[in-house]
Amino acid sequence: MDGTGQAPQGRVPLAVVLVDDAGRVSHWSSGARRLFGPPREDAVGRPAADLLPVSGALPQEGPAPHDLEESLGGQLSYPAAGRARLDTSAEPRDRIDVLWWAYPLVGPGPERLLVLAADAQKLGGDEGPEVERIAPAFALHTDFPAADDLARKLPEILPSMSVSESARIVSQVLELGYPVLEFSQHDRVPVTADWGVSRRTERKARRAEAARATALGVPSPRAPLDDAGDAEDIEYAAVRDRLEFLNEVSGRIGSSLDLSRTIVEVSRAVVPRFTDVAGTYLREQVVAGEGFPEGAPDATTMWHRVAVEHTDEPGRWDDVVPVGESMPFPVHTPFFQCMTSGDPVLVPYISEEMGNAIASQFEKRDIRPLINHRSMLVVPLKARNVVLGFMILLRHQERPVFNDMDRATGAELAARAGLVLDNARMYTYQEAVAETLQDSMLPHIEPHMPGCDIATRYLPGTLLGRVGGDWFDSIKLRGARTALVVGDVMGHGLNSAAMMGQLRTAVQTMGALDLPPAQLLRNLDDLAQRLGDNYLATCLYAVYDPIAGELHLANAGHIPPVLVRAADGGSELLELPTGAPIGVGGVPFESVRIPVAPGDRLVMCTDGLVEVRGEDIGVGLATLCESAAHPAASMDDACDTIIRSLATRGGRKDDVALLLARLNGFEADDVAHWTFAPEPAEVPRARGLVREQLERWGLPGICDSAELIVSELVTNAVCHASGGPVRLSLVRSGTLLCEVEDTEHALPTLLSAGPGDEFGRGLRVVARLSRAWGTSRTATGKTVWFELSASSR
Repeated sequence: MDGTGQAPQGRVPLAVVLVDDAGRVSHWSSGARRLFGPPREDAVGRPAADLLPVSGALPQEGPAPHDLEESLGGQLSYPAAGRARLDTSAEPRDRIDVLWWAYPLVGPGPERLLVLAADAQKLGGDEGPEVERIAPAFALHTDFPAADDLARKLPEILPSMSVSESARIVSQVLELGYPVLEFSQHDRVPVTADWGVSRRTERKARRAEAARATALGVPSPRAPLDDAGDAEDIEYAAVRDRLEFLNEVSGRIGSSLDLSRTIVEVSRAVVPRFTDVAGTYLREQVVAGEGFPEGAPDATTMWHRVAVEHTDEPGRWDDVVPVGESMPFPVHTPFFQCMTSGDPVLVPYISEEMGNAIASQFEKRDIRPLINHRSMLVVPLKARNVVLGFMILLRHQERPVFNDMDRATGAELAARAGLVLDNARMYTYQEAVAETLQDSMLPHIEPHMPGCDIATRYLPGTLLGRVGGDWFDSIKLRGARTALVVGDVMGHGLNSAAMMGQLRTAVQTMGALDLPPAQLLRNLDDLAQRLGDNYLATCLYAVYDPIAGELHLANAGHIPPVLVRAADGGSELLELPTGAPIGVGGVPFESVRIPVAPGDRLVMCTDGLVEVRGEDIGVGLATLCESAAHPAASMDDACDTIIRSLATRGGRKDDVALLLARLNGFEADDVAHWTFAPEPAEVPRARGLVREQLERWGLPGICDSAELIVSELVTNAVCHASGGPVRLSLVRSGTLLCEVEDTEHALPTLLSAGPGDEFGRGLRVVARLSRAWGTSRTATGKTVWFELSASSR
C-alpha cells in the first residue's frame, strides 16, 4: 500500500522476512538476500532492525504512519505500507528506492510480523527467471477503491491460479479484510493462509484516527462506521469462517471405516486450525468392539485415551497422558460433566486456582502444567444420543480464548465426528462378529492325525460379510482312522453360516458313531429336510484307514476330490457316484473304496475354488489337478500353491474351503494286534504282551501306565464280553494309541465310587493316566480307546 492508498499490483522480485515477538528474524528469503545483502544463515536470529537499515518512510497525507524500523520493533498493530530509501553505501547513487509492506500476524507460532520489500525501480520491469508472483493488498473497508481493478487483474497477476481460487482470494480481500499473500512455488513462507488481521483491528484504527482529528478540530479523512454495522460485519465474517472450517473438517474425516484411522483424521483436522491440543477419549468397550450398558456413564466408566494431537514440544504430553491408557474420570471435573450431560463444557480461562482444583481430582499425575492458563473446551462424541467419547480441546495463551461461537462450532464438529466414529465402530463390531462367527464355525484342525497330515485354507467370497456356508472338518475314528469332510451350503451370509454350523455339528456327531459314509450322508439328508425346505448343501465324506491303506468315500452333489499319487507324482480326479445334494431327499447315496499308498495326497475343496463366472468348470478342475501335483516343501506350501493357481483368478465370487491330506499310513512294525478269550486268565497275558511290545518299540517310560490301563480295560471286556472274543490293538505314531474291542454294545460311563464301593474306579484310572480316551460303538459291540504320549523316558 503506497501513500495514495492504492495497492501496487504486479510481478516484482520480492524480499520476504518474518520477525518474531522478540524482534528477531525467523525467516529470510532468497529475495531478501538479493535486496539487503546478508545470506540466510547470517540473518536468521539477528535483530531485524540491524538487517534492514531504512532511513524512514516518505511523508504522506494525514497522520504519519509507522516507519519500517518501528514496525520491526513489534509496535505495529495493523497492516501498514510505505516507501523508503535503503542506504547500501556512502554513495547516493547506491541508495535503493524500497517499497515495503508490513503485516502483523496472529497465530500459535512465535512470528508476529511479516515484512515484504521490493526494489521500486523494478516494479514494472522485465520479468526474469527469479521473479516471484505477489499481490500485496488489504481491505480498508468494503468500498475498497481498487476492488474492481483487483478482481479483474488478479488472474493476470497470478496466471497459475484457477478461477475459483482467485475468487476466494478476492472475497477474502474485500469481505474479510485479511491480507492476500500468494507466492510462487520457489519461495514458500511458513505462515498459514488464515493468519492475518481482520477488519476489526483496522476499524479500531480508523475510529482512533477520527477521534484524533476531532480533537484537533479538523475534518476526519475517513468517517468511522457505526457500531451496529461493525458488529454485523464481524459476525458475518466469523460465521463464514466457521462454516468453512466445518466443511473442511467434514471433507477430511470419514475417508475410512477403520476406527483408529478415523480418530487420527478427526484429531489432525482440528489442530492447529481450531485448537492447539486435542485429546480424544473413547469408552473401552468402543475400542474393544463390544457393547456397553445403557444409560449415562458414571465415575466407574473406563475411558481409553486413543489420540493426543498437539503443537507443544515433543514428549510433553506423552510423559503425562500417554496414548493407550485407560482411566475413569472424577466426578468434580469438566470432563465428567461433559460425558454425563452430553453437552459441551466451556472453560474460557483456566486460572491457577481452577487448574489446582481440577488436578487435585487426579491421584496419579500432575496435569496442571498442561492445562493452567489455557482456554478449554470439552465436547462429547455422540451418536444416537449415546456418548461414545469426548474430546478435550485446549488453546495456548497467545490465541483468543474459546467463546460461545467456538462452543457451537465444537458441538457441530463433535456431532459430525461422533457420527463418523459410530459408523466406524459399527463396521468394526460387525466385522468382528462375522470373524468370530466364522472362526467358531470352522474347526481348528490338528495338523497331525494318526497316519496323516492335514492342512486347510478358507477364503471368504466377498469382503462384505466374511461368513459363508463352506466348511471342512476332520474326525478321529476308532482303529486309527480319520474322517475328512468338505461341505458347501448353497447361498451366502449369516443364514448359510448358521445352516453350515448345524450340518457340521451333525456330521461330527454321526461321524463319532462311526457310521459308514453312505449311511452318514443318508442321515444328514433326513436331518436337512426336517430343518426346513431351504436347507440344501453338497458334502464329500471320506474315511482314511492308514492300516488297511484305503479311502472309503461317499459324495452328495460335491465336486470330486483329487488324488496325487506319490509313486509317479501324477494326479487324477476320483470318479465317485455323484449323488444328490443334501436336502433334496429320496435319493440313495453310494460309497466306494479306493486303495492308497503312503505319501499319496488327497485334495478336497468347494466349487468356489475351481468355478469362475463365464468359464467352464472343467478348466478349473484341470488347473486344480495340475497345481495339486506341483512339488512342495510342506503341506502349507502345497495349499498356497493351489490357492495362487486358482483363487487369484478374476471373477471369483464364492467362498473357498480347501482341505489337503497327506496319507502317510503306518509301517507294519508300528501296529500290533492280539485276540483274547473272554477269560480272567487272559488279563495277565495282555499286560505282558503290552510291556514286551513297548520295550521293543523303545518306549519303557510309559510301560507302567499302559499296563495298568490295559489291565483295567481288558478286565472290563472279559466281564462284559457276552462270550465273544476280546481284541487289543496298539498303534505307534506321534502318540501311543491303544484300543480294546469286545462284543458288548453298552458303552461304559464314569461313575462316582464311594469308599465302600467295589466297582466304578476303572474308567477314572483311565481318564487320570491317559492323554485322551473315548468310546464308540461297532457293528458287533463297542471299542474303548486311550492315548499316551509316546515318550521313551
